[in-house]
Amino acid sequence: MSNLKRFDEFLKQDGPVALVLRQHLMPVEGQDGVVFPATYAAGGNFPGGYNIDSFENKTNVALIDSIGSQANRIEPIFAEEDYKHLIPQISVTVGVKQISILEAGHRAGDAIVRCSSLAPTLQDAFKAVLSGSAEPIAKIAPTSLVFGVWDSRDTQVKLPRVFASTIRAFEVRRLTRSAQYNPPIDYSTLEVFSEEEKAKAEGDTKNPLAKRGFVHVPAIGSHGGVIADGGIRRDATLSLAALRLLHVGNDQDRTLALRRYILGLSLIAITYPPAGYLRQGCLLVLNPSKANENEFVEVQSSGERKPCNLTHDEAKKYATEAAIAFGVGPSQTVPFEKERAKRDVSGVAAENGMIDGKITKVESESITIKRGKKDTPVTVGSETKYFLGDAESNYELVVVKGKSVEAEVANGVAVKITSK
Repeated sequence: MSNLKRFDEFLKQDGPVALVLRQHLMPVEGQDGVVFPATYAAGGNFPGGYNIDSFENKTNVALIDSIGSQANRIEPIFAEEDYKHLIPQISVTVGVKQISILEAGHRAGDAIVRCSSLAPTLQDAFKAVLSGSAEPIAKIAPTSLVFGVWDSRDTQVKLPRVFASTIRAFEVRRLTRSAQYNPPIDYSTLEVFSEEEKAKAEGDTKNPLAKRGFVHVPAIGSHGGVIADGGIRRDATLSLAALRLLHVGNDQDRTLALRRYILGLSLIAITYPPAGYLRQGCLLVLNPSKANENEFVEVQSSGERKPCNLTHDEAKKYATEAAIAFGVGPSQTVPFEKERAKRDVSGVAAENGMIDGKITKVESESITIKRGKKDTPVTVGSETKYFLGDAESNYELVVVKGKSVEAEVANGVAVKITSK
């Protein structure tokens, strides 16, 4: 019996606005155990270290695992045996290495994909979103619709996360820790270095002898984790309201198929039992003393909450049917393109349009055209045609360093270069 219509209520405009999962967690050592939050680099007014927000009422909240981090932990499951049939498996080859799009932090908007031969297809897919159809991007990178994507370096298409999860700790007390490294022998007695050099290096963590472990090195007052007196909680939301923003133009049947497909993938994400190991010193388990406070509910626009009893196995069954009905896009392994990356690094799009100026550099697969102070790398290939004025010519006569040319570029490759 088909399962496909089971959750169509979620897709109706007057249906629930979200599914919400709340899980109370605790360190594996116990409720009063020490847990290590994520640390972040300094920037702006943030001094670096743990992200702990403090409030005027003396309470505080520590970020244990961010939305992005949670997404990056869950998204790779779609490459696993039980789930890989649900999405196209897209990989980029770089030398002997293959990198799955599921490992790319910015998903379909990541540089590793943007600088591959898949770039023109992806660009077209992002442009289709601007025209009202998310179907092309769902055929290439459907998890970008589940976990969100921002093509900030090109089309500026920004798609919200349908699924989001965060782990926070409440009312935390911050700890510090210290340690001391003692070398097994005194290398100065072996005349590896002098007593003076040893005395100068000890205690200086930036000294080369300290960095390489030849002298005593103390580590004092570093991050020592937190004790969460107010508990730890994972909040996960499947935004049905955001899901209902996805369209395939005005095609209602294809729109329904797309929404069912993305819903299926999102249901897998929200019901997937995440591994409790987040990092060294941060292994979390469910808190049995607060089991009654956990909830998995449908939330109506009125605020009413109804229990949602969906299991992960049921989500997998639904997702499989929805994927078949939608039609999963083809899996592909595509090459990373160094010349495309060079253009990207230069900050010049050069994906489409006309570029004119003088040729300043000639390489085997590209030329650089300078106009004013700007250098624009342009890829040339077998599809490039060469002209002297109106007459068709060849590479040797047109591509000459110092010549003024006009290049017509499509999808990052020159289709026509005309010497003026």
